[in-house]
Amino acid sequence: MTMRLHNLKPRPGAKHLRSAWHWREFRTRQTSGRGGKGQTARSGGSIRLGFEGGQMPLLRRIPKRGFNNANFRTIYTIVNVEQLNTFDNGAVVTPEALAEAGLAGKLFEGVKCSAMANSRKSSR
Repeated sequence: MTMRLHNLKPRPGAKHLRSAWHWREFRTRQTSGRGGKGQTARSGGSIRLGFEGGQMPLLRRIPKRGFNNANFRTIYTIVNVEQLNTFDNGAVVTPEALAEAGLAGKLFEGVKCSAMANSRKSSR
């Protein structure tokens, strides 16, 4: 019999059967819920929000328009006009007096009175 490609076989003992667990793991490709291969399949392989794999991120691609004064805005403490009825007639209402009366939680750069109700006291 002549040696041909379809007649070739490995020598006895050269091939071993895989264990049943290893074979099943290999065949079904179980990845413990991590998807396929790559960075996200590794431990600690999380990427930051907005990262696009080296491509210029969307937030940096789009043009920035307009004016934003968020860092320098003035934050006011809001006080309802009806809450000013706790003071006596003719009393001088200052931001410190509002804080002592418990009407202003935090004193920011200024105080604004919202006219949600009418004041029963006369104001100067």
